[in-house]
Amino acid sequence: MLNVHDLEIRVGARLLMEGVNFRVDRGDKIGLVGRNGAGKTTLTKTLAGELQPSGGRIDRSGEIGYLPQDPRSGDPEELARTRILDARGLGKLVLGMHQASLDMASPDEAVSSAAMKQYGKLNDRFLALGGYAAEAEAASIASNLSLPDRILDQPLKTLSGGQRRRIELARILFSDADTLILDEPTNHLDADSVVWLREFLKNFSGGFIVISHDVELVGETVNKVFYLDANRQVLDVYNMGWKLYLRQREADEERRKKERANVEKKAGALQLQAARFGAKASKAAAAHQMVARAERMLSGLEEVRQADRVAKLRFPEPAPCGRTPLMASNLSKSYGSLEIFTAVDLAIDRGSKVVVLGLNGAGKTTLLRMLAGVDQPDTGRIEPGHGLRIGYYAQEHETLDVKRTVLENMVSASPNITETEARRVLGSFLFVGDDAYKPAGVLSGGEKTRLALAMLVVSAANVLLLDEPTNNLDPASREEILGALAAYSGAVVLVSHDEGAVEALNPERVLILPDGVEDHWNKDYADLIALA
Repeated sequence: MLNVHDLEIRVGARLLMEGVNFRVDRGDKIGLVGRNGAGKTTLTKTLAGELQPSGGRIDRSGEIGYLPQDPRSGDPEELARTRILDARGLGKLVLGMHQASLDMASPDEAVSSAAMKQYGKLNDRFLALGGYAAEAEAASIASNLSLPDRILDQPLKTLSGGQRRRIELARILFSDADTLILDEPTNHLDADSVVWLREFLKNFSGGFIVISHDVELVGETVNKVFYLDANRQVLDVYNMGWKLYLRQREADEERRKKERANVEKKAGALQLQAARFGAKASKAAAAHQMVARAERMLSGLEEVRQADRVAKLRFPEPAPCGRTPLMASNLSKSYGSLEIFTAVDLAIDRGSKVVVLGLNGAGKTTLLRMLAGVDQPDTGRIEPGHGLRIGYYAQEHETLDVKRTVLENMVSASPNITETEARRVLGSFLFVGDDAYKPAGVLSGGEKTRLALAMLVVSAANVLLLDEPTNNLDPASREEILGALAAYSGAVVLVSHDEGAVEALNPERVLILPDGVEDHWNKDYADLIALA
């Protein structure tokens, strides 16, 4: 399991946390909470061994299964099914057994004889590792995460970001790890899969740490809460469930405020008395002692938790454009023999609001990438209208150059913006001081989301292509996005599992993939959002 001793973590010169001590034992189900940018993702990377702490130590025992926000591991040529099964060493065995069974049919007696021996060895190893029962368990996990056989039989390189993430989640849940570290595991899951994951975590016999903005998942599964306070650079440990934690945290804050007010009142009285005594030479020593005592009283106070700052978001005033700034006709896309969608037509009028729905793997992200000019369709064409300026928010943050700094990414989004203007906008998105010079690659998922949104703000786009823009955001930041969506006067094409985001957009039209059916929006479609 995990045993953390006096942990200190820094990112460059910035102190994220210090003096952190805790254990994760079997049966500990921990919700790690704190505002975006507080260091939650950095802490989980450090616990998983991907980053080294600045101080202290982490003792690990047993296997750890770690799901990062942006999983990129695995051979791109590897089949998705093999990737999952190899969590227990079964994937390549199954491939070897399949090849041996083909070779056994060879007309060459030497080849078939060698294949029979090889098959026997592989089969013995396969059975020793759990065999067909383990294979069935992996298939069940994949099915519950909406990963059908057609996806499992594809190479990883052909899968969308959401599908890759679900493959990694399935791999980790199948791995039989003693401790799970899960960073936003519900991203890209449909409603049924989220419900199944909650039950899995409830019944999990090991320990886990989960970062999630899904309040229901945290509320139903955790029995401890770790609050990472970015203002105080500490980790507060609450040995209780979510509802009790919320009440306890509120009570703690009220206690701190009362204690501070009481001590400040007493210290103020001492300082006032010292000032009176200080005017007399005979009382100077007593005055000095009073001042020192007041300072000790104030230094011993617990800090009152400051209200978390929230990025202030307003989408850009759209640049002038023609009546129909973006059109697409007869779009299709396939990966090898796998057809994603065909014959999709779309016309985006000035100021129109369109939501794209479809099951995972239906091609929603692929369509947005085509409209943004990132990918090319197999057939059909994209026709830019007069004055078109696209702002594309990618769910995997591909629009960010991870080698550039935060500030350099901002300037690239609007060639005419000055550094002073860019830093002002970055400040409203909580990137202050030296944050502007951090490489984008070291940012957490929430910070990358804020940077990508800040780049949209300065872009003067008149057509926004938004792919899951509320992922990785805390509740307060999500509310800012919803308000910005509701107020934006340009055109929007939105892909989202978030019912609140679609409601804020108030769409006029809906496009259903993979069939490419377009319709006027009505509330009957709202039931499909969480399933999409």
